[in-house]
Amino acid sequence: MQITLQKSEIVRQSSVQITGSKSESNRLLLLKALYPVFNLENVSNSDDSNLMTRALSSQSDVVDIHHAGTAMRFLTAFFAIQEGREVTLTGSKRMKERPIKILVEALRELGADIEYELNEGFPPLKIKGKKLTQNKVSLAANVSSQYISALLLIASKLENGLELTLEGEITSVPYIKMTLGLLDEIGVETSFMGHVITVKPNTNKLQPKTLVVESDWSSASYYYSIAAMSAVGTEISLSSYKENSLQGDSTLVEIYKHFGVETTFNQNTVTLKKTTSDLAPLTLDLRNAPDIAQTIAVTCFALGMACDLRGLHTLKIKETDRLVALKTEIEKLGGTLEITDKSLHLSASKNIKEMVSIETYNDHRMAMAFAPLALKTSIVIEDAMVVSKSYPTFWDDLKSIGFKISE
Repeated sequence: MQITLQKSEIVRQSSVQITGSKSESNRLLLLKALYPVFNLENVSNSDDSNLMTRALSSQSDVVDIHHAGTAMRFLTAFFAIQEGREVTLTGSKRMKERPIKILVEALRELGADIEYELNEGFPPLKIKGKKLTQNKVSLAANVSSQYISALLLIASKLENGLELTLEGEITSVPYIKMTLGLLDEIGVETSFMGHVITVKPNTNKLQPKTLVVESDWSSASYYYSIAAMSAVGTEISLSSYKENSLQGDSTLVEIYKHFGVETTFNQNTVTLKKTTSDLAPLTLDLRNAPDIAQTIAVTCFALGMACDLRGLHTLKIKETDRLVALKTEIEKLGGTLEITDKSLHLSASKNIKEMVSIETYNDHRMAMAFAPLALKTSIVIEDAMVVSKSYPTFWDDLKSIGFKISE
């Protein structure tokens, strides 16, 4: 579905309820499958979390997770420990191009039985579940944190637990800490000392409890962008958020001060307020929060700011090569963007072309990152329902705060 966003102006005070974090939801869904004593509330209504739910309850010998990269990584580990069960884990054409060799090799070192069905190092995978008794493995520390989290999530079910050594410079630390934080919350004993993460085997019966998923900070990023592009005095309230969040993207609170957006917490609600409009060039290392890179780059472009963003090496293996996609679409709009394999440099520019059609490349974050530009110019978003991957009500929520959207 193609939609048109006419140049809009949002209401000065508005509020939005955002669904649970996809990152937290997918971790907790897997833990609930391993330990059914838990109840979950505010679970993400995203495609990815719905796919995760269906896959975990599926009795089929073929499980298709489509575009859901997190599900592919987490379920590879999950099915590896389902004793006596054989599963072929597959996905979309793009998923079959996304590497998984590092995780598969780590699981094999622990004793897992996993084979590649087509191309070495890539899905689909044939997994024969078994008891894993080995408990020590090493991984390069700069790989996707989802590989690391996949191992940590199953670790307490391994007979001897897990000692995971991370080699080199560690990236995406917040996502690793999120996983460990959730394990601690359910009663699994963990430690993270230097480059070694230890998860003890669960020998005690875990106590039943209800776990409430915090709303998604990645989804909040688009409202930070909207606030940054709005008039001084504009306020947007979002719920439900915690000041001591486990999510790495909560760094938005600090980053968007640079754009004149102040954040206040009141119980479970966070309020964004545009306070100033003095904007200097921005330099950031986003190795711990790469999912907000597109949002920040578009915010800078809209405001005529230059920016240098580093630590973006994982963007090349997402739903699309996000660096190339950003360059293509920003340059269509009249901007100048230089990229390497792990960074981008946006030049300051004042003119934004009108009614440009933005390709989304099967990537939900491309659609949502560019949507706030409607506060500056009219734009078209191709394949707009790609947002359902993480935030199905996104377009309705934008309409509710004043965006003019038509199909």
